[in-house]
Amino acid sequence: MFKSVFAATAALSMSAGAAIAGPYVNVETNAGWTGTDYNGATTDFHAGWEGPIGESASYYIQGGASYVAPDSGDSDVVPSGKAGIGLAVTEDLGLYGEVSFIGSGDDDLDRGYGAKLGVKYSF
Repeated sequence: MFKSVFAATAALSMSAGAAIAGPYVNVETNAGWTGTDYNGATTDFHAGWEGPIGESASYYIQGGASYVAPDSGDSDVVPSGKAGIGLAVTEDLGLYGEVSFIGSGDDDLDRGYGAKLGVKYSF
């Protein structure tokens, strides 16, 4: 069940483009279901930094705490974070990637990791 909640935390996408470098705060809740069965939700409370990389790329890095609330079992606050890059290949085509982690809150469980790669085409 925790794995399905973790999978939901990878919901942040980014597109490449010029960005102004600077700090930000991101609060995001991701909930998960298997069919009609609610698995739980994870809420991230992150602070981050984003900015351009040259003329056609951008980056972000963020981290903080996540409140993990499974449908059954104990809720917990654990460390988490994400980092990503975006690249504008053309005016209409962009590539992006993200890596993420979330702590388990239980010494007997491993930390969760995620990775995402994507292509975005705008019409």
